[in-house]
Amino acid sequence: MTKPEDGKLEIEYSERTQAMQRDALQYILFSLGNYGDIQSSGVKIIERGEGCYIYDADGRKYLDTFASLLTTICGHHRPEVHQAMLEQMRRIEFYPIYHDCLTPVVIELAKRLADLAPGDLEVSFFVSDGSDATESAIKMARQYFWEQGEKARRKILYRRNSYHGASFGAMSATGLSWFREPQEPLTPGFVQVMAPHPYRCELGADPEESARLALRNTEAIINWEGPHTIAAMILDPVPGSNVGYPVPPPFYLPELKALCQEHGILTIYDEIQVGMGKTGKMFCCEHWDVVPDFLCLAKAFAAGFAPMGVVLTTAEIADVFRRPGHEFRHGYTFAGHPICAAAVLAVLDIFEREHLVERAAKMGAYLGERLKALWQYPIVGDIRGLGLLRAVELVADPESRAPLDPAMNVGGFVRDYCYRHGMILRNNGDILVLAPPLVVTRELIDEIVANIEGGIVAAIEHFGLG
Repeated sequence: MTKPEDGKLEIEYSERTQAMQRDALQYILFSLGNYGDIQSSGVKIIERGEGCYIYDADGRKYLDTFASLLTTICGHHRPEVHQAMLEQMRRIEFYPIYHDCLTPVVIELAKRLADLAPGDLEVSFFVSDGSDATESAIKMARQYFWEQGEKARRKILYRRNSYHGASFGAMSATGLSWFREPQEPLTPGFVQVMAPHPYRCELGADPEESARLALRNTEAIINWEGPHTIAAMILDPVPGSNVGYPVPPPFYLPELKALCQEHGILTIYDEIQVGMGKTGKMFCCEHWDVVPDFLCLAKAFAAGFAPMGVVLTTAEIADVFRRPGHEFRHGYTFAGHPICAAAVLAVLDIFEREHLVERAAKMGAYLGERLKALWQYPIVGDIRGLGLLRAVELVADPESRAPLDPAMNVGGFVRDYCYRHGMILRNNGDILVLAPPLVVTRELIDEIVANIEGGIVAAIEHFGLG
């Protein structure tokens, strides 16, 4: 790779890779593809992985700082997971959770999750990915009240700037305008409320006041809509990478939970991005000792080895659907796939054997400390996050928090600098986001921070900032 004057990637690909790139562009439509990046640097063909590293089709090695897509938390290439999946395949490769059938491995997984889950969450509804999980929880909340005779309770509260998935129900609960707009009008009955943000409060308030205002806004919306019309509120305890993991003040989640309980509103916690140990707790909500009525997991649930997710709920809620004639009217062909379940069980074994939650807490604290070195640079406006989920927001002026001109693509410049130096960095505009595998080491964290620092220094020089 060379470094052209305009800062764009210029990569010399082999003939084999170029042929695959041409085929990819002709035959594949990318999932959330960025065709600007593709035009700039070509399709990146990732061929294999090992630990915290991935390798492209030409053998170049890259440190994976986003665990693929917040998924590969145990690192790439874990033979013990491969073996568990192969052993299950030799028994039976697939039979659906349908009508009245289950496979032993799925029952074993459900029991394991009941022991692991916080509070009184003990019943699993298995799905294939994150959008399936949030969609299922929304439908379960609505049907729960329908079965109880409260048929007016259909509305779902959701927060601005949230992301809950790509299917229509999940997208209707997503508070990102750019994501919603091409598909509007979306599913009716979804009502938006204010979310707290300690750095970019929409009302310009400080962190504590932002959360107080968000609570007051939510209460006002509940009263305006009528509590008897609201089934549930969906939220991510710490919002995900789209907004750079803004952590709420300690009082916010407990008081929001109490507010919902006061009005009989069920709570859905979307921990698809922030769950499974990444924050230094197995489940993010454990930081505040709050337990939802539905807990959605996916992405890292099977650590990237297989597509699987789950909605965890209480026996009280599940029992409503266990009455003949009142069953939950929803399901997926490949939900509870036995090979995927075998992968999750093997991943949970790794969690226990390697103490990954405790490790994430220690490595997350170290990452947070190391990132403080970036405060010295004039375009660093905020450094935030929890555990191994961290973000660095780049700005034009830290004092006023004025954003950089998006046309400059400073965040993209830093990302490309890191790529040239053998590291995958995810950016959402000018927010640099990190979510390394839980097996990351102090030495790798030092490398991560050094690369980001190098990219920031190069960006300041390239764009004449500061």
